Parts: sequence; structure tokens; C-alpha cells
Amino acid sequence: MTDSFTIRSIEAFCYRYPLATPVVTSFGKMLDRPAVFVRAVDEDGVAGWGEAWSNFPAPGAEHRTRLVNEVLAPGLVGRKFDSPAEAFEALTKGTEVLALQCGEPGPFAQAISGIDLALWDLFARRRKLPLWRLLGGQSRTIKVYASGINPGGAAQTAEAALKRGHRALKLKVGFGAETDVANLAALRGIVGAGMLAADANQGWSVAQALDMLPRLAAFDLRWLEEPIRADRPREEWRSLRASAKMPIAAGENISSVEGFRKVLAEDVLGVVQPDIAKWGGLSECAGLARDIRQSGKTFCPHYLGGGIGLLASAHLLAGIGGNGWVEVDINDNPLRDLFCGPMLNVKEGAVQLGEDPGLGIAPDLLSIERYRSI
Repeated sequence: MTDSFTIRSIEAFCYRYPLATPVVTSFGKMLDRPAVFVRAVDEDGVAGWGEAWSNFPAPGAEHRTRLVNEVLAPGLVGRKFDSPAEAFEALTKGTEVLALQCGEPGPFAQAISGIDLALWDLFARRRKLPLWRLLGGQSRTIKVYASGINPGGAAQTAEAALKRGHRALKLKVGFGAETDVANLAALRGIVGAGMLAADANQGWSVAQALDMLPRLAAFDLRWLEEPIRADRPREEWRSLRASAKMPIAAGENISSVEGFRKVLAEDVLGVVQPDIAKWGGLSECAGLARDIRQSGKTFCPHYLGGGIGLLASAHLLAGIGGNGWVEVDINDNPLRDLFCGPMLNVKEGAVQLGEDPGLGIAPDLLSIERYRSI
């Protein structure tokens, strides 16, 4: 089987899992967990799977699904490519004006990322290699951390995470200094000397962040994530770095090569977190991850969604190597658990990926049909 492939079909599928307990961030709540899964099939019948970021706004998943099915897929079906990166470039360049015209570079980038991940899975299956090996990986073992720990019931959630095999935690902050400090103290006690990080989800002004930094210094944080808005001037980020006792992390809301080039050229971020389902797919982010490592910063894939994107993020970290962690949301979500393969098997804070071709899974969509949205 040759490396080149002709795309026979691309289709996105949209799902929503209702939550009994909302996922809370400093900027809003998720009342359900959406997922947009993408399937690409080539002329030989080889299928690959991807996922597009779709958490916000509330109807975002349905919109991205239609973008894939009605706008993007028709531009690829029937075309022959030598690599997923070639298809990514063709799709991105071919829709730049359209994305600009409708003011939607984000949704377009997310939908294209989902297609890209599916094509990389397909490409690895054609090569009969696990995706992490195709990307150059030497070890299938990666570190993970438990994410999505809400301010309410944080201690109980953290204890449950440790029982599942986690040894690293990340708490959502930005809910008032007293709440944040109390929760961090509880989690530090639970995780001991293990890895503890905090994520403000862009929730503070510079003044608020500077006020919080001394109070956070007592908790030996591995990183403080997005303390201010991602689009704030670089001098504001530099002022935080100058006062912070812990590394600063960001990247999930950087959505351009130039944006990442800027943060890699300066000593502000110690941890860089691109989200492969939100921007760039593997075609952009695999090279970016190598650049992050070469710059001396820690590469940690950001992820909060269904199982396919989570598994792809894990393959990227294993493929690139390094000392980073993959983010694993620990809130209830069958759209994640049914399709993330070995990511459920956390032992002493680590996961071992498999040797099956591609992502190593074949999703059974019938098992989640009751959650189908459109």
C-alpha cells in the first residue's frame, strides 16, 4: 500500500452527553459534554478517526459538524494526497477567505483540525504503525494529570482521581481568593509532594493576578495556567513572569504559527499547551511540539473533550517525547471513556499506549447513538 491516498468520504458526527453536575470554569458552565467525531475513509476502505474541539458556545458542536459535512468535506472528497499535511494545507488555504468573510477563523480551524486528526490516523493505519511510532516516538509510556477539578467538591474529586491511579492534579481557580487558596491547600495535602497545577482560564486582570501570585507561591505549583487573557499585550505577560515563583502556562488559545513563534522566542511561558483539536491538528502541532522542546520549555498537550481527541493528544506526546503531561478530564463523560482506549488505565500517574496501527481503536458509534445531536 502506497503512502499516497485518495479520500473517498469524510463525515462528522455530533453528540451531547447531559451532565448531572456542570463543568465550571471562571467564564462559564458546561451543562453537557459535546463531541464532534470525524471519520475519513480512503479509496482502499481504510478509515481514520479524529475529533474537533466544540465545547463553546452551547450550539458550537452542531455548527462545527455542519462545517465539516457541508463546507469542508466536499473540498477534499475524490482528491489524492501524499500526506495528511498536504491535505491540511489545501483545506486551510482553500478556505482562508471564506473563514475571513464570515468572521469564523476559530470554528474553521477546529473543524479542519478534526479532519486532520482523522487523516493522520488513516495515514498511520495505511503504514501499519501506531501513530506515536509514525511521529517518531521511542517509548509508549507517557505521564498524565487529572484535570477538570471544579471549585465545588474539589477535595473529593481529587481523592477519586488518586484512586484511579493519578499522581498529578490541576485545579480550576478564579473563584475568589479564599475559595482558591482553600482548595489548593486541600489538594496539596491530598497529592502530597506530587504535581499540582492551577488554571485560571483567563479569569484575572493583571492586577488580580499579581495580587494572587504571593498567595499561590506557598503551594509549589508546577504551573499557573492562563492567569490573564490570552490576547493581552506581551508586556503584561512579562510582568507576571517577573513576579511569579512558578512557571506560567498557556497555549490552548494561541491559534497561529506566529503566535507560538512569539512565545517560544521569549522567557515568559515555561509550559506550552497547544490543543490539536482546536488549532493546527497534528500537521501543525507535531512540528510545533518539537520546537517547544527545543526551546527548553515543557510541552503539555491541552485537551478537554471526547476520547478520540484525547487519545490523539497522547500519541502526540509519546511521538515527540519529553517530560510533559497529557491532560485527562476526570468528570463523567462516556463520550470520552468509550473511545480513549488505554487512557483509562492510569497507573502511578502514567499510561501505556498500544502497538496497534493508528490510534488503535475502532469507535462503535452505535454505543452512543442515544446521545446523537444531529
